[in-house]
Amino acid sequence: MPTSEQVIGLAKQFLTPNYTRYPVCLVRGENSWVWDAEGNRYLDFFPGWGCGLLGHCPPRVVRAVQEQVATLIHVPNTWYTEPQALLGKALAERWGAAGVCFFCNSGAEANEAAIKLARLNGKPRGRYKIVTLTGSFHGRTMAALTATAQPKYHAGVEPMLPGFSYAPFGDLAAIEKAVDGETCAVMLEPIQGEGGVNLPPAGFLEGVRELCDRHGLLMILDEVQTGTGRTGTWYAHQHWGVQPDIVTLAKALAGGVAMGGLIARPEVGEKLKAGTHAATFGGNPLAARAALATIETIEAEGLLDRAVRIGERFRARFEALREACPLVADVRVKGAMIGVELAVEGAAVVQGCLGRGLLINCTHQTVLRLLPALTVTDEQIDAGCDIIADVVTRMRV
Repeated sequence: MPTSEQVIGLAKQFLTPNYTRYPVCLVRGENSWVWDAEGNRYLDFFPGWGCGLLGHCPPRVVRAVQEQVATLIHVPNTWYTEPQALLGKALAERWGAAGVCFFCNSGAEANEAAIKLARLNGKPRGRYKIVTLTGSFHGRTMAALTATAQPKYHAGVEPMLPGFSYAPFGDLAAIEKAVDGETCAVMLEPIQGEGGVNLPPAGFLEGVRELCDRHGLLMILDEVQTGTGRTGTWYAHQHWGVQPDIVTLAKALAGGVAMGGLIARPEVGEKLKAGTHAATFGGNPLAARAALATIETIEAEGLLDRAVRIGERFRARFEALREACPLVADVRVKGAMIGVELAVEGAAVVQGCLGRGLLINCTHQTVLRLLPALTVTDEQIDAGCDIIADVVTRMRV
């Protein structure tokens, strides 16, 4: 097996430099552990950038993929396949309302499809504009990037696409002010992930739903990071009792296998008629089987309830740290989605944790973001929190 140094050398020679990478080559994973080429073990509190909801190599997903890859890997969507049909049924049933599904390969693709679907629904009334919220993140493709209301991601690739306006997250009055006669939808994350694990103020999501109903707009919820049970319900918006018109999914949807998709109310989704949109690999048998195995695992192992308990344990640990350490400014938790806001930049904390064998993330410069697997143990939570606490308390302002 090549060393990390050898792999890094190849990557620097033959891959584009668009990722900030740590000097580690990972070669194997099991649940919340990963190993590098030198045999060093790391506790992973950010598996797969949120895709590893079940940890690394979850057994049911592995078995499903092994069986499917020997049977039928891919056929185009000019044919029907049982795994795709069963997955559509499973997702719609857990949505809590009648719904139809479109499948693709990533969160950005899911959001692109939602944007197109909103415009298709608005076209007969001359509506095409979409209001999105500051601090949002919807993807790197051009429409999803324009929808992402963070100028730092727009730099260098302007001009952005027309038809988007921005309002502050949590501000219903500003959203309503951004709506005009050409607006067709409001698009937002129920909990902002990359924006800093920002929870909605009380009544906010319900207010957006009412606003959309009053103005005849579609409500699009980007649940790429929050969906598939991450927060303790199948979809995060279920915590607030709202029903969107479109919800987008990806990341954890297929247990680590690349997959994205959306669910829409039937009268909305029917506008994706033949020829309006497509994804060559979308909903292929391999990814669909992996997604079905992910749902099976979550239900068989009671992982929705486990997500709630994970959040409670992390909250208790980090609230105690906040009381003890002035560098911890805020703690924001919803299920297995954890944000710890620091009074200083967090890059040094991430690096310090890496040196201690713990993988975490920092977003928005100052927010430590953890998206642990729902299969993480209490002992692993405590061990990781001990490392974070030690690194943070040793920092100098």
